[in-house]
Amino acid sequence: MKTALILNGPNLNLLGTREPHVYGSQTLQDVQLLCERACVANGFVADFRQTNHEGVLVDWLHEAGRLHAAGDLAGVILNAGAYTHTSVALHDAIKGTGIMLIELHISNVHAREVFRHHSFISPAAKAVMAGFGVNGYALAIAGLAGMQSA
Repeated sequence: MKTALILNGPNLNLLGTREPHVYGSQTLQDVQLLCERACVANGFVADFRQTNHEGVLVDWLHEAGRLHAAGDLAGVILNAGAYTHTSVALHDAIKGTGIMLIELHISNVHAREVFRHHSFISPAAKAVMAGFGVNGYALAIAGLAGMQSA
């Protein structure tokens, strides 16, 4: 069974308390449970992680590249948080590993502050999911499953 690697960047550990009018009231633990259920329903093993450190995300993307090379990775779902708008390093790690990656945002970043409209991740991503709340994670996992058979 292939792994769906679900990576979460800075401040996502604050879900449920940080700006609930933007991000909702569900916690990161709620999101992890949602992802685990969605992975089971789609035939994947969930590997769910969160960090507030950019270099850790880069290291995890490199690890994903090794899983991909071994044929053990379905793909990566990345909610890079604010690093979406600032990190060339994440862009380069995605491009350098050749992984299939879905960029995910809980909110519709294009309806928010102008600085959130640009993504360094999007040009390297296979798809982008935004504005579906935490349910976007389950949709992205279903999307990965659909891409497996395409």
